[in-house]
Amino acid sequence: MFKKVLIANRGEIAARIIRTCGEMGIATVSLYQQPDIRSLHVWMADECVRLESPIGFFDQNEIIKIALQKGVDAIHPGYGFLAEREDFARRCSDAGITIIGPPVETLAKVRHKLKVLREAHNAGIRVPVTSNEGFDGQDLPRLKAEAERLGFPLMVKSSRGGRGRGSRLIWSTERLMRTVRRAHAESRLFYGKRRVYLEKAIVPAHQIGVQIIGDNHGKLIHLGEREGSLLYGNQKIIEESPAPCLDEVSRLELCETALKIARLFEYRNVGTVEFLVNGDGESYFTEIKPRIQIEHPLTEMRSRKDIVRAQILISAGEALDFNQQDVNFMGWAIQCRIHASNPWSGMPSPGQIVQLRLPGGQDVRSDTYLYRGCNVPEDYDPLVCKLIVGADNRESCIRRMEIALREFQLDGVETNLPLIQQMFNHPRFRNGTYDTEILMGGSEHPPLEEIKLRDLAIISGIHYTLEQHRPRTETPERLLRGWHKQSRRV
Repeated sequence: MFKKVLIANRGEIAARIIRTCGEMGIATVSLYQQPDIRSLHVWMADECVRLESPIGFFDQNEIIKIALQKGVDAIHPGYGFLAEREDFARRCSDAGITIIGPPVETLAKVRHKLKVLREAHNAGIRVPVTSNEGFDGQDLPRLKAEAERLGFPLMVKSSRGGRGRGSRLIWSTERLMRTVRRAHAESRLFYGKRRVYLEKAIVPAHQIGVQIIGDNHGKLIHLGEREGSLLYGNQKIIEESPAPCLDEVSRLELCETALKIARLFEYRNVGTVEFLVNGDGESYFTEIKPRIQIEHPLTEMRSRKDIVRAQILISAGEALDFNQQDVNFMGWAIQCRIHASNPWSGMPSPGQIVQLRLPGGQDVRSDTYLYRGCNVPEDYDPLVCKLIVGADNRESCIRRMEIALREFQLDGVETNLPLIQQMFNHPRFRNGTYDTEILMGGSEHPPLEEIKLRDLAIISGIHYTLEQHRPRTETPERLLRGWHKQSRRV
């Protein structure tokens, strides 16, 4: 077993990994940049090192250099962008450091999405209709011709990565070029590759992920499925397990299909097999996410299995210490992602936490890096807390989450709590019949009628005028110099 692990990530996932390492008797080294100097993961770890590189957690050379200096056995990348980088895993291996997650061989097999979809299709697994190739910035005329061949609506997707970055839903040729350019830019920024491909959109649909775990000794199991169909800006904000859109027969079939796909690619370590399920109940395999995911606590709540611990055991060469028959799912679980952002525009809201009250009670879990007085930096993803609850059934779980959301108090920054609470009042969420079309912030929607565009323009103008004339309190500059404090002493 490892003696010391470096965590090449930050925020709540770093704190989460540190806790499991502590339970396993493993020392930890955390990394941070200046904006994170007061974050929870910095003081929780046994050691911490400041990243001086201007590109921070993207600097593979700096991270491996620190790992060698600190004498660590392994690096855990969390669910950061290094988690899916085959080149980073190979460089760690060459340096004699184990990467906690899928090994190089597994990452190499699943990194090209189009190739993975073709192999799955050839194995008799239903997949969406896609373009025959990927496209970069020089292929726009051919891309346009391919889009017209496939027909709209279409998804533009990055050929790499699986976080919604670089993905866009489009409804017409008019918006194709603009959407593709944005997808190219995002894909290059986050994954280092700008190639995208086209996928015939399945709308509306249910977005389902099946948690899989495979060790190096031939054991492969699943930990059930999660539904993440409530999307805002391509990010899941409310997820639940089990998926309310599936019956027991469909659920078992989907999980077995996920295991079949994992075997096809000889998958090892922790990952998620993603599906889209249409209104007729037909499931389509879309991709494998070769890493731990943000929503893993949801699965842990139901299965009572520590997924981070499983990652560490497998990466250390040990056999997974439980079998499929040992997994007993308990009741229902719901997770809400709380972001420090404006609930309606999605714009980040950095700042200092003035007040913080986390909810409590039976089967209520808060994964966060926050505490009173710490800062929410503007440099990173605005996710500040994952709130997870479990209960015996869906109705009880919804009520428990509503209570937890009311108890949750976070002052000093804006949050998306109003949006989450609004979704809990949506009738289609209450009865479990929602899909990806309920909340699709950040996607391209069908063109609006001219009268609706006119009304939106009027509303925007009124809102802007009111904002500009709203009274704002200001501190006089002379008071900021501190002269009045000195005069009191005199």
